[in-house]
Amino acid sequence: MLTISAAEVDRALTFPGLVETLRNAFRDGAVQPVRHHHAVERPDGAASTLLLMPAWTDFNAAGTSAGGHIGVKIVTVSPDNNAIAKPAVMGLYLLLDGVTGEPEALIDGQRLTQWRTACASALAASYLAREDATRLLVIGAGALSPFLAKAHSAVRPIKSIRIWNRTPTNAEKVASALRAEGLPASVAGDLDTELGEADIVSSATISTTPLVKGALLKPGAHVDLVGGFTPQMRESDDEAISRARVYVDTRAGATKEAGDIVQPLASGVLKPEAIVADLHELARGEKGGRRGDSEITLFKSVGAALEDLAAGIAVYEALSARQ
Repeated sequence: MLTISAAEVDRALTFPGLVETLRNAFRDGAVQPVRHHHAVERPDGAASTLLLMPAWTDFNAAGTSAGGHIGVKIVTVSPDNNAIAKPAVMGLYLLLDGVTGEPEALIDGQRLTQWRTACASALAASYLAREDATRLLVIGAGALSPFLAKAHSAVRPIKSIRIWNRTPTNAEKVASALRAEGLPASVAGDLDTELGEADIVSSATISTTPLVKGALLKPGAHVDLVGGFTPQMRESDDEAISRARVYVDTRAGATKEAGDIVQPLASGVLKPEAIVADLHELARGEKGGRRGDSEITLFKSVGAALEDLAAGIAVYEALSARQ
């Protein structure tokens, strides 16, 4: 069994390559039960969340499949970690042989999650963002923000990356690191002003108060909501939902777990039939993406086990080939 570090994940993957890997995975499909979601109460702080995300590839009638795999991700989300300079999200990914169940790899789950989450957003943007989108606003300066900046830049001709965070010094750390890699990143000023100028708004926070105000979005904008993963978390307001054509990564996950979808559905602002498509339907060509340059689109992801499986297999195969 390989033990694969974050640095090795970085060496194994590219943003354009993983976007295409995910496109193929959503087109072909896999078995992915709705993830297990457990609150872990703590007497002296905020509750942690335990997530278990299994998936496996389909097999043919003979029960064999070249490349068949089983995978499960174990993730914890501990909000209080930010106060002690540790990431809120921790995790591991276990990849197994699909026929024998033999362990193949134990992969750094935090890094795998960052890569696949950002590339799933970029995959959605390849269908939903204007082809001439050049100005990207990233809301939040956590560990995921540079991955989102690089992933979106892999599918659209981004010329300006603005990073907004409640603590500007944290935004500057992200912007500086991106500039060191040759990307046109800088710290955003007033959030409302930035929302009105962005071609793509990518938000990765755990806010329960909407930050993306629909009234401020310009025609043609694409909104990418990544952070909220419980019904109580919400990054966009009702007007953002009502002005946009709404898409999700998976209907089962988003309509159960994502506050940006669950709350508007409960209030009637969003009708179930108004969710235009998920990534499976987009990748298979069953539903269409953007219809015109002035349309506002919105994509909400909560994460799908299929994404982890596809990314985990890509990492394992890349590193196995080098040994």
